[in-house]
Amino acid sequence: METNSQQKYDALVKISQENFKAFLYDCDGTLADNMGAHTETYIKVAADKGVTIDGAIIDEFAGLPIVNVVEQINHRYQTSFDPQEFKEQKYKLFLEQYIEQTQPIDYVVNHLKNHAGQVRIAVVSGSSRIAVEKTLQILGIYNLVEVLVCAGETEHGKPYPDPFLKAAELLGVAPGHCLVFEDGNAGVQAAEAAGMRWVRIDKL
Repeated sequence: METNSQQKYDALVKISQENFKAFLYDCDGTLADNMGAHTETYIKVAADKGVTIDGAIIDEFAGLPIVNVVEQINHRYQTSFDPQEFKEQKYKLFLEQYIEQTQPIDYVVNHLKNHAGQVRIAVVSGSSRIAVEKTLQILGIYNLVEVLVCAGETEHGKPYPDPFLKAAELLGVAPGHCLVFEDGNAGVQAAEAAGMRWVRIDKL
């Protein structure tokens, strides 16, 4: 690892040294360095519909399910995109043109690899299962993840606690013994609401 990445890895290890029984990782922007690609797909789908959006809104609502991000776009830009249709078009574009370019966020991926088998491992994402599974395969860690909770698999997504609570339940670990790794506000809010400790990856 490069020096900066090594320093971040060391910081992550130090933070996670307490008696945690499960690590719950977000995927996009936490394990996978792909938020730029996701932002581009939002912009392109909107552009195809004749609307120019600022990618900053995607960062602002990172971690929310796509349909909720589209609702925020509709509110901000006074548009009337169908959230479900937009989501399907965005995923199609992402899977066809972007996903193979996915790069790891090295220090987080290495943290997962080096703790698999020592603690329980889950990935909790606001993206679709097909996109998350493919991303984890590209990163070479799919077989290390015991539980996946993805978009639409709980009644409410982030920032509600439901996805993290479901992951903890499936792992058989109490929420208080879980540590969450997140890059987005919605994920941090969800972790807090679930009664879990958390690490903000993009602030390290």
